[in-house]
Parts: sequence; C-alpha cells; structure tokens
Amino acid sequence: MTGTPIDNLIRKLRFEHGEMTQQALADACGITRQTVIALEAGKYAPSLELAFRIAHVFGAGVEDVFQWKR
Repeated sequence: MTGTPIDNLIRKLRFEHGEMTQQALADACGITRQTVIALEAGKYAPSLELAFRIAHVFGAGVEDVFQWKR
C-alpha cells in the first residue's frame, strides 16, 4: 500500500475558502507548506492535533476534512 489510509478534502476546502494558498493554510496551522503538499498528496497522515487545527481553519469538523479508507 502506498500513502496513508487517510483521505482528505484539504485541496477542495482551500479553493472553497477563497482559493486559500497552501502557504496560507500552513501559516494558519503552524506547519510548513511542504507538510500541506504531503497531506494533499496522501503521503502523510496528520497527528490528531494537526487534524483539529486544519479543520478549525475551515470551520469544519475533523470528519468533514479527513476520512479513513476502510
């Protein structure tokens, strides 16, 4: 298996929130742009704390941003 068992809607949510840049999301969450890139590509699963931070930026619940592939 490649990547992580976690899917996400980060890219979609960024564009729905005023075409937010990866850098703007990174700054809002206290992470690097490279981390946002890895998350969007499905190559990195966030910690629980980071998942909550990202969801908070979008005004969404964690499960509205991240889904577990069963």
